[in-house]
Amino acid sequence: MPYRHGGATFEVLIAHPGGPFWANKDRGAWSVVKGVGEPGETEMEAARREFSEETGWPAPDGEWLPLGETVLRSGKGIVAWAVEADFDPDTLQPGTCEMEWRGRLMTFPEVDRVEWFDPVTAIERLNDAQGIFVERLAAIVPTRRPASKGEAS
Repeated sequence: MPYRHGGATFEVLIAHPGGPFWANKDRGAWSVVKGVGEPGETEMEAARREFSEETGWPAPDGEWLPLGETVLRSGKGIVAWAVEADFDPDTLQPGTCEMEWRGRLMTFPEVDRVEWFDPVTAIERLNDAQGIFVERLAAIVPTRRPASKGEAS
């Protein structure tokens, strides 16, 4: 999960899933960029690969901060990391997936958009089980406070 400093706090980049099922869903529908690991791949390698496949951007360099694991309502466990980076959401080039929809095999983007959100808004938008990742990030990333008058920023 990329994060950047923005004003008095930080922002996280989260993804809205593509496809017709998610088209009209917002609160609780967003997700950290994630996917399934391949045989012989470490969780970190899978996270970096999936980030590139789902966004079209290279996985960010820098220190990847472990955010632990959570379990989705489906019972699937996911592991996440955060890394300081800055991406322009308008340059998203998502990977695609095929699925049957209304009796036809169709291709949809894995992610239809990404946006930067402050922690409170991100938690509101994320799948219920994934908000914990933003809370864990908030506990380890120092926030910047606005400079008071007469203080250099």
